[in-house]
Amino acid sequence: MKFPSEKALVRHRKSALISLLLLLSMSLALTSCKDTNSSNLTSTAQDPNDLHPLTFWVATDTHFLDKKLQDGGTAFQKYVTGGDGKMLPYSDEILETLVYDAEQQKPDFLILSGDLTNNGERSSHQELTQKLKRIEAQGTSVYVIPGNHDLFNPWARSFSGDKQLVTDSITDKDFTKMYEDFGYKEAVSRDKESLSYIVKASPNLWLLMIDSSQYHNNQKYGFPQTDGRLTASTLSWIDNSVKLAAKEHASVLTVMHHNLLSHTSMSVSGFKLNNSQETIKVLRENELNLVLSGHIHMQDIRVDPVTSSEETPIYDIATSAMAVYPHQYGAMTFDPLSRTVNYEATPLNVEGWAKANGNTDQNLLNFKTYAEDTFATNSYNKAMDGLKESSFTQSEKASMAEVMAKLNVRYFAGTAGSSSEDIKAMPGYKLWEGLQEGFLGGYIQSMTEDKELSNIALEVVLTKQ
Repeated sequence: MKFPSEKALVRHRKSALISLLLLLSMSLALTSCKDTNSSNLTSTAQDPNDLHPLTFWVATDTHFLDKKLQDGGTAFQKYVTGGDGKMLPYSDEILETLVYDAEQQKPDFLILSGDLTNNGERSSHQELTQKLKRIEAQGTSVYVIPGNHDLFNPWARSFSGDKQLVTDSITDKDFTKMYEDFGYKEAVSRDKESLSYIVKASPNLWLLMIDSSQYHNNQKYGFPQTDGRLTASTLSWIDNSVKLAAKEHASVLTVMHHNLLSHTSMSVSGFKLNNSQETIKVLRENELNLVLSGHIHMQDIRVDPVTSSEETPIYDIATSAMAVYPHQYGAMTFDPLSRTVNYEATPLNVEGWAKANGNTDQNLLNFKTYAEDTFATNSYNKAMDGLKESSFTQSEKASMAEVMAKLNVRYFAGTAGSSSEDIKAMPGYKLWEGLQEGFLGGYIQSMTEDKELSNIALEVVLTKQ
């Protein structure tokens, strides 16, 4: 199993007096903790040296593409511009920045919650595992689960000149072998029906890493299945896994690729788990109140409201895709004394990495501006394309596309719900308001909905086990 480095222990270790007081209080509290006889693990008192705060990161939808799979030609450029905003031309540099940032800040561990690769290319997986090994060599443990793009993907492609070429993908067995050092080999328990597992990130915090993707029919369908579901056997395995953690009085943090809750008012399928209500019931029964997800690519935090005083709200933090503007991850802390988790969306320091490595590419040296401009331009062009057949004048279309560009930048960063009054005052926004039909009009309205809960920061106390 993996534990934080000695430097982290020294940095965060509590004083002997506080540890002693804590142990005394815990000896009284343990009698009221959940009991179970379903594990052969033995319950022991916490070592005072293990009661230090943890720092860790969660990143998702890295969509890494091995640079050897593209030559920058017309086929690749067409694929990028026609896509959903992924910064694929700088895919390698973005992951190198993640390695660099982890070296500089040394989080205790890193969670990657699926869609690790662009379309499940074998060489992308191979190259990514080498980068993850470097992160672990720096003292940061890594834990991964697959997403809907990663396995049995018939869309795995390389790009040469004006052609897309089919390239090798991987199976579920390949995945566990390739990523065995990043969670699977250290797992306390593994689900027999999926690639889910539970692992001790520290003695006080276990990670319930749930494989929510459905990929076994991808080859038959000819495309990667987008929607997610947890089978009855996986839900039962969750029950048993939480009991193992309860035996050691550890808190449990739940991670999955698909969203537990809806992160948009738009009627779109494929993002929230197909059986989310059934899953919520199981999580509540096991007193799991925080889920880390991805998949939807935008930064958003939601809470499932309680219907009685006996229920605990469940939070679902959808971290935005690392491959998409604003190219960020969730920086998190866990205090075992209070069981408090803090989350804050944090951008990668691409400029710092580029400068430290003597890179002369101005796009990388000014990455924040370049990435925002690129994403805004892509949003503008898609809006213009969507309005092509409308009756608006060309000037009106341009005004509306400008609104889309500005709003999309904030929406994906998680700030549109709290900061969009200036955009609502733009002439183009009024035109969008008058558009009663079509997807884009509803999309604009959904982006500007007021939201009391922050999308970029959260503090929550994990329920006791």
